[in-house]
Amino acid sequence: MTIRIVLADDQELVRTGLAMVIADIPDIDVVGMAGTGTEAVELAADLGPDIVVMDIRMPGMDGIEATRLITERSATVRVVVLTTFDDDDNVYASLRSGASGFLVKDMALVDIIAAIRVVAAGDALIAPSVTRRLIQEFAGRPPAPAGRRPAGPLPSRGPHVPGITEREREVLTLVGRGMSNHEIAAELFIGPATVKTHVARLLTKLDARDRIQLVIAAYEAGLVSAAR
Repeated sequence: MTIRIVLADDQELVRTGLAMVIADIPDIDVVGMAGTGTEAVELAADLGPDIVVMDIRMPGMDGIEATRLITERSATVRVVVLTTFDDDDNVYASLRSGASGFLVKDMALVDIIAAIRVVAAGDALIAPSVTRRLIQEFAGRPPAPAGRRPAGPLPSRGPHVPGITEREREVLTLVGRGMSNHEIAAELFIGPATVKTHVARLLTKLDARDRIQLVIAAYEAGLVSAAR
C-alpha cells in the first residue's frame, strides 16, 4: 500500500529536496506541496492524504494552527511535524493540536522516513529527545500522590491503573519511557505483535488518541518519572 503525503514547508528548497528523495521510495508518494499553513489545510481537504508532513513556522497560518484544523476536520489525515524549532512551546502546542509525530530536521533521513511509515500505520512517534522532555515537563506539575515511584526496574506490582491488566501496566510503563514496540518486546520477552496488541488495548481502555497520550498517561499514573 502506498502512503500518500503532502509536504508543507515555507522553504521551497526544503520541500522540493525532500520530495526528490521520496520519489525514489516505492511505498511513499508525494501528492502535493504547500508553502503556507492555509495551503496545507486546503490540500489536506482536497487530496485526503494519509500524512501531512508539517513545518511549524510558515507565513500567515502557522503549522500548529494548520495541524489543529486538519485533525479536527478529518479523522483519517494524520500530521507529522518536521521542524528545526523543537523548543518546549512548539512541542506541546503541536501535540495538543493533534499531531501524531514530532520530528526535528537534523534527524537522519532514514529515521524521518521510518517515522512517516509508523504514523501511517496508525501509531505515533516523537523524537527520543522530545520524549524525554515531554516526561520532564510533567515533572514540573504538583507532586504526585504518595505511592508513586520513579522509573526503574519493573516491579511485580506497582501503581494501580484502573481497568488494565498487570501485563498492560508493564507495557504502558515502557511506552512511557519512550521505548518502541520491538524494544518492549525484547524487555518483556514477548513478540512485537503481542506488544502491538497490548498497545492497541491500552489506547482503547485509556481513551488515548495515540502513543503520545499513552506517554502522558504513564507519567500521570506514576509509572514513570523524569528521574531516569
